[in-house]
Amino acid sequence: MCDYSLHHVKSRPAKVGDKLRTVNFNTGTRGFAAPDDPTTAVCVLPGTELAFAEEVKCAPAPFSLFAWKTKTVNFRTAIFRQVNKDVPRMHHDALEFPDGQTVLLTELVEGQKVTVLQLPAQPKTQAEEAAQRRVTYVG
Repeated sequence: MCDYSLHHVKSRPAKVGDKLRTVNFNTGTRGFAAPDDPTTAVCVLPGTELAFAEEVKCAPAPFSLFAWKTKTVNFRTAIFRQVNKDVPRMHHDALEFPDGQTVLLTELVEGQKVTVLQLPAQPKTQAEEAAQRRVTYVG
């Protein structure tokens, strides 16, 4: 999916093997784009597995005492999730790391390299579909 603030940005769906970068789209959010086309958002489905070239770096919180310090997540793999889906006009695109930690995609430092490892399996039953719609809250 692409976050609400990317609805007016040209986009395309992610494909397995895509080599992407985190990009600031100047719309109030960050997302993924191909290095050769940084103006096209690459939309990722919930459940997509991603691999980063290095440990993931997050921008510092703007009103934190440590606003100058970048936070590092000590993992290189993540699963794309949609969070706070019932709250309008809020960022919903997030990454879930192996330890259960969830980080909004818009918090990632720009320029990080990521590869799409695997797209989510398409559900065959209503129960599988409900399981894929897992809602996570980030607060």
